[in-house]
Amino acid sequence: MRSHSTLLIAACAAALAGAAPAGAQPLAVSPAGADAPAVEAKAIASGLENPWGLAFLPEGRYLVTERPGRMRIVEADGRLLAPLAGLPKVAAGGQGGLLDVVLDSDFASNRTLYFCFSEPGADGNTAVNSTALARATLSADATRLENVQVIFSQQPKYASRLHFGCRIVEREVGGKPDGTLFLALGERSTAKEEAQNLRSHFGKVVRVGKDGKVPSDNPFAGGASAGRTDALPEIWSYGHRSPQGAALAPDGKLWVHEHGPQGGDEVNQPQPGKNYGWPVITYGENYGGGAIGKGITAQPGMEQPAHYWVPSIAPSGMAFITSDRYGTAWKGQMVVGALKSQMLERLTLQDGKITARHLMLAQLGQRVRDVRQGPDGWLYLLTDARNGQLLRVQLKAR
Repeated sequence: MRSHSTLLIAACAAALAGAAPAGAQPLAVSPAGADAPAVEAKAIASGLENPWGLAFLPEGRYLVTERPGRMRIVEADGRLLAPLAGLPKVAAGGQGGLLDVVLDSDFASNRTLYFCFSEPGADGNTAVNSTALARATLSADATRLENVQVIFSQQPKYASRLHFGCRIVEREVGGKPDGTLFLALGERSTAKEEAQNLRSHFGKVVRVGKDGKVPSDNPFAGGASAGRTDALPEIWSYGHRSPQGAALAPDGKLWVHEHGPQGGDEVNQPQPGKNYGWPVITYGENYGGGAIGKGITAQPGMEQPAHYWVPSIAPSGMAFITSDRYGTAWKGQMVVGALKSQMLERLTLQDGKITARHLMLAQLGQRVRDVRQGPDGWLYLLTDARNGQLLRVQLKAR
């Protein structure tokens, strides 16, 4: 792992070679402060097999995806119901399977939800696959999915079991849903150069309508009028590696974080048409050591991360605190789960910039896969294990 000084030397060398100066610097962990609320994790449910995505149903129930290919309802008292029927075939294996799930903003009236998964190739061939986004209706008796339709399928199909990405966010404009969805897509690992190829969906954030159609105001939707005739019109931003968290901030702006290789996990605020650099620039290095490419951390035309981690924490899941459950000082702050570090991090934002990081649940000792704020204002976690749990982060009794 490269030291902080080594990273700074690499950044200076890149600048001297004609690259733009690096704008981001790694942040040390800041003390929480004597007035910070003490929190603990309470188990709501156990027995979930590698749970991946969490959504909140009416009457205090939870909808959870399990990576092997199951979606199930968890009752408010923690009882696991039978898996829902009606799911499509999933190419489960490695990092692939049934992944994120979100409810439509009008779920109360239309019972519509969206989920993403690793989709097999033609004729169910799981040797090649890609990330797909589907919409469906939860049946009236909540036992099955109906009207399942794949509305987006990452192209091309590829022989890999890694880096599917797969976080879904419903976009808002002026505080109201605009009828479109963001989907964060991985670059499939061994095809990392495709993150820079606008004729591929690998390593991209895409934006599509709820019917799968391309929004006319996407940055490359106009073809020649957008200045690019070679770009796929679904693309919103590119140069991403393996996004594992995405959420809207209280101001409605999209934030995404992604795994680096060895070091260099990033938080970004994807802007339309912008290039986030992977694998040309990175604060990480090859597994086992050695620079990626020329070891460049900055280059003209490529965006700097809003924040990066060295060493990696393997972030997964993201939520913004908008409730008063943890006190007013935490409102507006970002919370990120960590797979490798097995805890939570709370990131302080000021004027749209990440200014401090704080550890939460440092003794959790479980891989955190998803983080969501529930309708009750508490944070909820999914832990990534064969006997995974649904946890609620609540105030610790003093």
